[in-house]
Amino acid sequence: MEDELKRALGTAVLRPTGHTGAGCISQGQSYDTDHGRVFVKSSSRSEARRMFEGEMASLEAIWKTQVIKVPKPIKVIDLPGGSTAFAMEHLEMRGLNRHSALLGTQLADLHLHNQKLGEKLKREGSTVGKGQGQMEVQFVDQFGFHTVTCCGYLPQVNDWQSDWVTFFARQRIQPQMDMVEKESGDREARELWAQLQLKIPSFFCDVEIIPALLHGDLWGGNVAEDDSGPIIFDPASFYGHADTLSFLLLRLQKYE
Repeated sequence: MEDELKRALGTAVLRPTGHTGAGCISQGQSYDTDHGRVFVKSSSRSEARRMFEGEMASLEAIWKTQVIKVPKPIKVIDLPGGSTAFAMEHLEMRGLNRHSALLGTQLADLHLHNQKLGEKLKREGSTVGKGQGQMEVQFVDQFGFHTVTCCGYLPQVNDWQSDWVTFFARQRIQPQMDMVEKESGDREARELWAQLQLKIPSFFCDVEIIPALLHGDLWGGNVAEDDSGPIIFDPASFYGHADTLSFLLLRLQKYE
C-alpha cells in the first residue's frame, strides 16, 4: 500500500505521523511527505471509489468558494487488492468549541455564495470569476451536482434539474421511499407519499429558490475547528435549497 501511495503522490517520503482516524466505512492515517503532511482515507468496500470520488468533488467545490475551511483534496488512488484510498490535506482538527458561532456565519456565506455570483453576473453582464481568465467558480442555475455523491456508502444521484421540487421529490425523497418499500413493504407509507407528492409543489409556489451549494451530510461528526476557525469535512455536496427542512416543517403545520 505505501509503495503505491508514494508513486501516486509523487513522494520519496511517506512517514506515518501517528495521527489516525477510523469510522464504520473507512480508516484514516496521516503521513509526512515531500510535499507536506497529508491525510489518507482507505476502504476495501466495492463502493469505495464512487464514494471517495464524490467526496473529492464535494471538497473541491466547497474549497473553491473560500468561505469556509475544508481539507484540500488531492487524489483518489486505487490500491492493490481492490482497496481505494483518498488523499487530502492534513488539518490539525479538534472538536468544535470556540468557533461554533462562526461556523453558522460561514455556512450562511456558503449557502449564499452562488446567489451572490449570480447577482454579480447580472451587474457586470459578463463572466464572474477571478482575474481575466477562466473563472474559478461558475454560477449554477440548476439543482443537482456533476457527479454522484454518497451519504455514508449510500449513493445520491444528482442529475441536474431546473426545478427544485422535481429534484427534491425524485432524487432525495423517492429513493428513501423506495428503500422503505423494499425493506418493509410498507403499503401505508407508499400511499401517504403518493398523496404528499401532489402537495409538495404548493409548498414552494410563492418562493424564489436559487440553487445553493450545500455540504449535503452535515452533522456534529462532520464539523471541527482549528486555531483559525471552523472546519467541515466528509461532504456529499449538491446545489439545492438550503432551507428545505425548516421550510417544509412550517408549511406542513398548516395541514395538521
